[in-house]
Amino acid sequence: MLSLERVVKHFRGAGEEVRAVDGVSLEVGAGELVALQGPSGSGKSTLLLLSAGIEHPDGGTVVFRGCDLRRRSQDQLAEHLLRDIGFIYQSFHLMAHTPVIENAALKLVLAGMGMRQAQELALPWVERVGLGDRVDHTPEQLSGGERQRVAIARALAGDPALVLADEPTGNLDSARSTEVVELLQSLARERNTAVLLVTHDSDAAAAADRSYHLRDGKLLDDEPIVAKPTLRAFESRG
Repeated sequence: MLSLERVVKHFRGAGEEVRAVDGVSLEVGAGELVALQGPSGSGKSTLLLLSAGIEHPDGGTVVFRGCDLRRRSQDQLAEHLLRDIGFIYQSFHLMAHTPVIENAALKLVLAGMGMRQAQELALPWVERVGLGDRVDHTPEQLSGGERQRVAIARALAGDPALVLADEPTGNLDSARSTEVVELLQSLARERNTAVLLVTHDSDAAAAADRSYHLRDGKLLDDEPIVAKPTLRAFESRG
């Protein structure tokens, strides 16, 4: 589904060049949940942006379903983001003063779907993240954890082929974190979705099929840590 080959991304600032991603090769297949761990500033979020096609690599290739993303036009990339990708950002990016259900349906509407149909498709995801009784609430009436769950529902509405999750449990308590990781697992296994999860949480990473560590833009080794397909370790902390 997703293949990164020797990907490099650097930025210039304060007179020096920073290699946010430095020669990373990584694959995520359909039906896989792959975790990426590392300290802040290690390049994890940049790697997700490259995987989505939001950022372009300075070297190497990012291939989705056999197509190098650099060969796509801006319009094709925009379509790709709306239809193929479910991106769960660290920042919620919710519309202020707008009900939960409309926020959750936003990506579908932007893809050309009517609001009523979009809300009908988004509602099951809102319910799955535990906000079925909050559909008419606005972000101003929600906690930080509830806003995060709206953002997750929005990303998953429309059954994307690839989910890129940037610390999706960072604002959640233990019980809700477990539910979100279980949801990502079920997406991979039941819907054949490819999921790349960035996390600081070693227990969440243990629920993945494979787990990598990133530091200073590099994978620490070429071999992933292969985790057992279970949430037992994750649930034990709750």
